[in-house]
Amino acid sequence: MTLHVEQRGSGPDLVLLHGWALHGGLWGNWLDALEDSYRLHLVDLPGHGRSDWSPELRSLEQLAAAVRPGIPTGAVVLGWSLGGLLALEIADRWPQALRALVLVATTPRFVQAEDWEPGVPPQVLLDFARSLQTDHARTVQNFLALQTRGDEQAAATLRLMRRQLESHGPPDPRALATGLEILGSADLRSRIGAIAIPALVAAGENDRLTPPGAARALASALPQARLALMPGCAHAPFLSHPDDFLAELRPFLDRCTASAAQGRQGNAA
Repeated sequence: MTLHVEQRGSGPDLVLLHGWALHGGLWGNWLDALEDSYRLHLVDLPGHGRSDWSPELRSLEQLAAAVRPGIPTGAVVLGWSLGGLLALEIADRWPQALRALVLVATTPRFVQAEDWEPGVPPQVLLDFARSLQTDHARTVQNFLALQTRGDEQAAATLRLMRRQLESHGPPDPRALATGLEILGSADLRSRIGAIAIPALVAAGENDRLTPPGAARALASALPQARLALMPGCAHAPFLSHPDDFLAELRPFLDRCTASAAQGRQGNAA
């Protein structure tokens, strides 16, 4: 399997992991503001964009192992939705590998359960899985629409996502099916308390897929997390409200960079 990673800019490493059905080319123009200070690694997850798919990838753990070689040691990892779940898995499995996490519209458990209310009903994923078997292109389009629902910039954001969707090529239907299986089964709630690196948890207050309650629970469970709830936003705040998102992200990244530099100076002394 070949993992496609586009690199831009220079400086400390910032790795971006996208969500289900999309690719590393969708993040938007706000990334331009980071290129002078950070080396960006825009990953196409396996079976998405320009990355190959391997049928052996059947679980979140296997997906994490496939993506790990594309993440430099000491990087900050920004994960969105499924990419955020993957970032949590990587941080838990390789606790010394990452400097910090930025978790956007991320939840430790995607579907509802008796002891987990802030998720989507299991039937939603089942319906998407059935639809995927007959028309995967329409299924992806419907999923994009669900991501923007509730956002005050919903129409413009949906147009942007649809325009960018196939710029790296359409996703492999096998990767889409496996991604839905992972979203339906993964549950990291019992493990995230051990992830003791700085984290920014960014969430849209109007998100219908990963409700604000999931972000609050995630930020509360992570030992060094800061919660940023973004008004007027749904599931893709970096696209619908890029300036507001960057205003939350940039100070966090700069603090992580300054902290790392102080640590190196202390070790040298």
